[in-house]
Amino acid sequence: MISAKLIELIELHAIRIAADVASDLATNERTRGFRNVKREDLEQRVFTIVHFLGKWISAPRSQAVHDEFGEWGSKRFGQGIALSEVVYAVVVLKSHLRRYIREHGLMDAAFPRVEADYILPMHLHSLQELNAQVSDFFDEALYALALGYEQTRVLTTSSK
Repeated sequence: MISAKLIELIELHAIRIAADVASDLATNERTRGFRNVKREDLEQRVFTIVHFLGKWISAPRSQAVHDEFGEWGSKRFGQGIALSEVVYAVVVLKSHLRRYIREHGLMDAAFPRVEADYILPMHLHSLQELNAQVSDFFDEALYALALGYEQTRVLTTSSK
């Protein structure tokens, strides 16, 4: 199905996508705090998320997703980045992925191979389903991220 091929394509291009997202975060007015984060660290974190996207979206409520994004929230709190900027960073990442899906998702549909069972509506439905899965994943990831951020803030405040 086209969505599986597209996930594979996204994961294969994770380095380029991570670099684009990191560049966007370093220059975006809504994510000024990320200018103080080492570019390599930011690219590595984004790469991890994008490279394992297929695994993440298949189980968005998994402990692994909560651990990954909880750690991201905790780390960003420790770096003094406002929660609003951290949340917006996830919005930026989601936007890059959705744009990638839009730009690359209909390549097979636009230039179909000759197949007896090829049907354009199936491809469109598959892309819609993939977008829904990505959205569900990021909703859960945002919750875990905010939770990790808040828990670290509470621990830091109570230890003072």
